[in-house]
Amino acid sequence: MQELPIINKSVANEETKVKKPNWLRVKLPTGESYRHVRSVVDTNKLHTICESGNCPNMGECWGEGTATFMILGNICTRSCGFCAVATGRPLAVDWDEPQRVAEAIHLMKVKHAVITSVDRDDLKDGGSIIWGNTVKAVRALNPETTLETLIPDFKGQWENLERIIEVAPEVVSHNLETVERLTRKVRIQAKYHRSLEVIRRLKDGGMRTKSGIMLGLGETQEEVLQSLQDLKDNGCDVVTLGQYLQPTPRHLHVERFVHPDEFAFYKEEGYKMGLDYVESGPLVRSSYHSEKHIIPGEGRRMWEIGRK
Repeated sequence: MQELPIINKSVANEETKVKKPNWLRVKLPTGESYRHVRSVVDTNKLHTICESGNCPNMGECWGEGTATFMILGNICTRSCGFCAVATGRPLAVDWDEPQRVAEAIHLMKVKHAVITSVDRDDLKDGGSIIWGNTVKAVRALNPETTLETLIPDFKGQWENLERIIEVAPEVVSHNLETVERLTRKVRIQAKYHRSLEVIRRLKDGGMRTKSGIMLGLGETQEEVLQSLQDLKDNGCDVVTLGQYLQPTPRHLHVERFVHPDEFAFYKEEGYKMGLDYVESGPLVRSSYHSEKHIIPGEGRRMWEIGRK
């Protein structure tokens, strides 16, 4: 495989804080649409991964009237080294939450909604019952709205994964997050091959599948390409690649800031492997432009047009 000269196109991060490169600058949240989304989220006492995960695209997405809802509370039972979501003992399950999410989507007039959750390893069902109820509630009140669900691995309890397959969201996503070598360091309780099995079981269940990888944690080019191939081999349709950004000093350090040219390289290689849609760029996150990922063949069609 031809090597891309990437090291001299990246910004290395030292133990001391370094200035982010220009390509990682984002606009501050503003505008009427942003304020409307802010009001709906607050009024309905909802959680969003946009806020809990310190997403750099929150201003852009909220400004366009969209948000990624986070169900099952905002306290996670896992302590991944990259994630800004709080870790600890979650509150009791709120059985009214599915209806509130559905009502918020209705108020926002969302055409395509993304829903994710914290890990709830404290629950026997892993939160899968609330997951199923949420999809059903959203569809009942918003029959024209399409759905992407970004789900946990349910600790490999496959009967819980079946509850997601049964309600059949248009896209089901589960993030690989990083390469195999770094999984134990980055995700701690998760397992690389278990996440691949989640993708495979979803595909076997007829789902349109999606996953995401963060760059800048110390992975090599060869490892990233292998992860893309592993996802393709296990039935993944859509892959997102974005720059890891350290949320607080307590989290994993950024090893390097990856240049946009390198992201473009991975996009090209992903399509060559046969992936259906590859979203790759410094500010790309799991739900970024997710409304485009729902149409089979659309990403590949756009890529082929761009090559002509």
